[in-house]
Amino acid sequence: MASSSMASSAQAPQSPAPGDPRPNLVFRRLRGQLSPGEFAAAVRRAAREIGERVSCDARYIGRVEAGQIRCPNYAYERVFLHMFPDRTLTDLGFAPRETVRGRGAQTVGAAPPPHPELSTATQPFEIQHSEIQSYEESDVQRRAFMTGSTATVAAASLVPFGLNVGEPAEALDRRAHDIRRVGEAEVSAVEEAVRRIRLLDDRHGADGLYRRAAAPLRTAFDLLDAGTTRQCTADRLHAGAGELAISVGWLAHDSGRFDDARSHYAEALATARMAGDPGLEAHAFCNTAFLARDAGRPREAVRAAQAAARAAKHLSSPQLLSLLALREAGGWAGLGDRAGCEQSLTRAHALFDRGPSDADPEWMSFYGEAELEGLEAQCWSALGDWARASRHARRAAAVACAQTPQFTRNIALYTAELADDLARAGRPDEAATAGLRVIALLDEVQSSRIQSMLATTARVLLPHRRASGVGGFLERHAALPRAV
Repeated sequence: MASSSMASSAQAPQSPAPGDPRPNLVFRRLRGQLSPGEFAAAVRRAAREIGERVSCDARYIGRVEAGQIRCPNYAYERVFLHMFPDRTLTDLGFAPRETVRGRGAQTVGAAPPPHPELSTATQPFEIQHSEIQSYEESDVQRRAFMTGSTATVAAASLVPFGLNVGEPAEALDRRAHDIRRVGEAEVSAVEEAVRRIRLLDDRHGADGLYRRAAAPLRTAFDLLDAGTTRQCTADRLHAGAGELAISVGWLAHDSGRFDDARSHYAEALATARMAGDPGLEAHAFCNTAFLARDAGRPREAVRAAQAAARAAKHLSSPQLLSLLALREAGGWAGLGDRAGCEQSLTRAHALFDRGPSDADPEWMSFYGEAELEGLEAQCWSALGDWARASRHARRAAAVACAQTPQFTRNIALYTAELADDLARAGRPDEAATAGLRVIALLDEVQSSRIQSMLATTARVLLPHRRASGVGGFLERHAALPRAV
């Protein structure tokens, strides 16, 4: 799909030494006469052509061309190879993936460092962008989640922020207060922290992340207190700190800490109001609506979703408005208002069908057909229409497996919803099969929400233990380790 101005003869890939990135001249030539912003738009269009959702912008293109991203993550890899089908990653100027595993370049096949948490950074969010990009898919991270060690998970996820696992909160606060002037490096690190948390949550759930994510959040707000010298930097820092508060709030929300989540969302909303940032305000209200529904406050869910829509009405993002309509639908369903729910669902589908736009917020990368189906399934479930709910939940799980197999947490969530709906719809054998699929994913996913849904399904299936497959599911579920 690339234009002729992007074409160029291949050149030997760059091989910068760790800490000394060299510009990716090949990628720069592929951009041709397009500006970084125009090229980023072309990348996003190419992503949509193959069902990927990447939040590429001019800054990302600049980081690639500066050599700070030595190898792209897998989503970007698929997009770039779609744009330039006759090339490999090395033809595009990137280093081979195997040479950037772990924390920086190593010899091929070398083991990653045994203790990546032992950071020697001296800044509260000190960050090497090339390390983050390569570390994103590293074997260290995967092994950390497979072993289920919360401390190891936290270390693997927060190393790029320069946070020492053993460092007390007081020391983190002291380091933040030592900063007299906040600049580009600190703001970029806050933004990267948000991306990392979202990525890890999509794949593995919230339980292993929440406590460690609170430290960078506290540091981000200390940076706000330290102040900046440029207004554009201050605006980015407010937005980054607010988005980080929402991300940490979601980790609390998904792990069942509703009071903590409410506090974090309120903090994000206050930040949005102070900064005059309607996008951040819409996001904060969106999550507040979701939390209110889950906490049994459906009328508040409706009001928060409507407030989010008012904040978002000038943001030119039909996808955002579609998601907010689904949040409102969830509130109406909780109130037992079928007509109000159906009206909101109709609006959500109509807006979704208008497709993505360049104005869609970065945080909405999770929102696609699977999430649309999953949220609709939750609405019908709340209304007691189990058969209809199970149809949408089944569709959500199938689409997620086909389009976003890397979002393991979402696949487990949709499948858990399907199991519960089938159980309540009087189809215990199918419910047990779906429940077993969820159990198979729990080695990778740590989410109190999903575990709670599975426990509810097990209780519903108890009277049907003689049905085909149900006894096996109940035994497997009973053998699961209980959350502490």
